[in-house]
Amino acid sequence: MEGFSSVTNLQALSTLLNPPDEDDEGDCAFVPSNAKLGPGHIGPAKSAESKVATSPYIKDSSKDIWSEKEVAEGAQFDDITDPRPQPEYDIVLKQRVGTEDIFLGMSRKDPSSMCCESMVVKIKLPGTKFMEVVLDVKEKFLDLRTPKYRLGLHLPHPVHSQEGTAQFLSEKEELEVTLPMNRPMDCINLA
Repeated sequence: MEGFSSVTNLQALSTLLNPPDEDDEGDCAFVPSNAKLGPGHIGPAKSAESKVATSPYIKDSSKDIWSEKEVAEGAQFDDITDPRPQPEYDIVLKQRVGTEDIFLGMSRKDPSSMCCESMVVKIKLPGTKFMEVVLDVKEKFLDLRTPKYRLGLHLPHPVHSQEGTAQFLSEKEELEVTLPMNRPMDCINLA
């Protein structure tokens, strides 16, 4: 196995893959025999200008670890030290259909989730009153807080957060939040 990693074999492979130019000649001659060469040594030597990478991950300031765009919406609500349990919830996709859709098939709607207009989040809150519920809805995140429960829910689709409605059903002790979905192709799919 040592035959594959010897210095002469790596130099021969480098010469085979990248023939030396007139100005490159002799670069490998000054490498000591005990130097460790690896796959990064194959090819032409990197100049200082080529080491500056053009990457979308380059930050504006060298001390920044991440940008605000990289943090998921609603991450500020995630609190792992909060002892309150997460309530049971269910997400149901909903669409408006008429008789012409069901019986005649006159529109392009089908039973798939792509044709759904809104999302209903049903949250069971046993022992909770309407006045105790604090609800905050963002485009991709739903935050619900009560004295007994805490729910931070990342939504499966973006929604119009300002156009949603919430209804607390006292007899079931359940909160139903209806949110219209915000998808870029809705004007085409739902026409």
